[in-house]
Amino acid sequence: MKLRLPTTDLFLAGYSALVERYDLNLPLPDRLFAIGTTHRKKTLGNWEILTPRHHPGESDFGHLTFAFKYEGLHLWVLKALFQKMDPGDIERLVLKEPTSIYARKIWFLYEWLLGTRLHLADAEQGNYTPIVNTKLQYAGPITKVKRQRVDNNLPGNVNFCPLVRRTEKLETFVAKNLSEIAAQKMGACHPDVLSRAAAFLLLADSKASYMIEGEQPSPNRIQRWGRVIAQAGQAPLTLEELERLQDEVIADYRFVMPGFRLEGGFVGHHDRVTGLPLPEHISAKAQDLGGLMQGFLQAYQQLIHSDYPPVLLAAALGFGFVFIHPFEDGNGRLHRYLLHHFLAASGFVKPGVVFPVSAVILERITQYKAVLEAFSKPRLAHIEWKPTLKNNIEVTNDTMDLYRYFDATQQAEFLYECVEQTIQVSLPQEVDYLTRYDRFVTQLKAMLELPDVRLNLLLKFLQQNAGRLSKRALEKEFSKLTFEEVEQIERLYASVFQRYSSH
Repeated sequence: MKLRLPTTDLFLAGYSALVERYDLNLPLPDRLFAIGTTHRKKTLGNWEILTPRHHPGESDFGHLTFAFKYEGLHLWVLKALFQKMDPGDIERLVLKEPTSIYARKIWFLYEWLLGTRLHLADAEQGNYTPIVNTKLQYAGPITKVKRQRVDNNLPGNVNFCPLVRRTEKLETFVAKNLSEIAAQKMGACHPDVLSRAAAFLLLADSKASYMIEGEQPSPNRIQRWGRVIAQAGQAPLTLEELERLQDEVIADYRFVMPGFRLEGGFVGHHDRVTGLPLPEHISAKAQDLGGLMQGFLQAYQQLIHSDYPPVLLAAALGFGFVFIHPFEDGNGRLHRYLLHHFLAASGFVKPGVVFPVSAVILERITQYKAVLEAFSKPRLAHIEWKPTLKNNIEVTNDTMDLYRYFDATQQAEFLYECVEQTIQVSLPQEVDYLTRYDRFVTQLKAMLELPDVRLNLLLKFLQQNAGRLSKRALEKEFSKLTFEEVEQIERLYASVFQRYSSH
C-alpha cells in the first residue's frame, strides 16, 4: 500500500514504513508517524512528525522498535506483517540480541499472533518486560511468559484483543473517578426520590434504545426491555445468556433466525432499482463467529475483575460486539445493553443507580454514528464480497482479524463523554425535577383537594404552556377553579419550577 505523506520532506517511520515496504492491504492506524527535517515535533492531520534524532534507520527491526516505543501495538498490522516476513529473520534477530527487550517482544508477538513456534530455545537472560507499553496504551492483568521472559499484559486473547491508547482526554476522564462522583451524588439523595428517578430513567433509556434503531415500540415492549436493563450485571455473561437476551429483544421470530447468524450480514441499504446491497458496515463472517465470540467472552472474564478501567472495558467490548454483529437482528440493542452490563458488573455503577446510556447516545446520535463509522468505513475497502440470491452479502476473503484486533480509542472517548453527561447532567436533572415535583404537589394539596390523576394533568398543562393554564384547560378540565385559585396555582408553579426547563 502506497502512503501519501503530508509534505515531501518527510520519511516514513514505524508502522507506516512497514505497511508500505511489505505492501500490506489493511485499515491504517488512526495516527501515523514520520520523521521530519527540523528539530521540532509537530502534528499534520493524522500524522505525528518526529525529529531526525528519532530516525529508526532502514531495518525492519528499527521500524518495529520505533513502533513499540512511540506508537504502541496495532495487532492487526503486526499480524499481517509477520505473515509476510521471513521467520528466519526473526530467529536471527533474537539469536543476535537475545536480551533485547524489543527482540523478545517481537518474538513473543510473532508466536502469539501466528500460533506457531520459532526454532529458538527459551530465553535464559533478560529482565521480564511488559508487552503493552503502559505509557502508550491501557494494559490488562499480567501473565508471566517464561519462554521469552515477558509479561503478557495484553487486554484480551488471540481471538479478541482491542486496545485503547492513553490519550490526554482519557487520562483526564480516568483521573476524575466518575464512579465515586456518581456514588456521592446519589448518596445525597432521598432513597425514595432516587428510586423514582431510577424508574423514570430506566424507561427513558429503554425507549431511546428503540428510537436509535428507528423503531416506535409499544409501551409494553418499552417496559419489558426496561426490566431487562434493570437486571444488567447480575447474570454471568455466557453464550446462553446472550441468546436469552436476544429472545427478550426479538418479539417475533417468524422472520428472524434465532441464535448466531448462519449467513453473512451487513448494515446499510438496498439499491431501489436492482435490490443489490449497499453496505455501510459488513459483519464478521458466520463461520468466524464461534472463535470471535469465544474470544470476546474470554476477554470479558479476563478484564471484568481486573484493574482495567470499567468504562474502557465497556467501550472495547461493547463496541466490539456490535462490530462483530453476531445475530441476524437485535445487535444494536444488545450492544447498548452490554454497556449497562459491563458498567454494573465491574462495580462502576452502584446497585440501584441507572445509567441512561442509550438516552444520552440518542442526544449524541451524530457523534455515535461517527464512532461506528470510524471502525466500519476503513474496513469496507478491505472486505471482498458478492451479493447472494437473497440480496445479502457473502464475504469471500479472510476478514477475521478485522474484528479481532482494533483500536477502540475513539469509542472509549465517546462512551466516557456519555457517562460523564449521565452523572453530571441526566441523573441530577431527574433528581432535581422530582424534588421540585414533590414540593409542588405538597403545597398544591394544601390548597386544593385533587386526586393524583387530576393533579398530574394540571402539572402537564402548566408545563406545556410555560406555567400558565390555557383557555381550553380552564374551560374544560379545570373549569371549576376560581380566578384566585388559578392565580395561586400559577404563582406556585413559577416559584417551584423557576428557571427549570419542562420535563
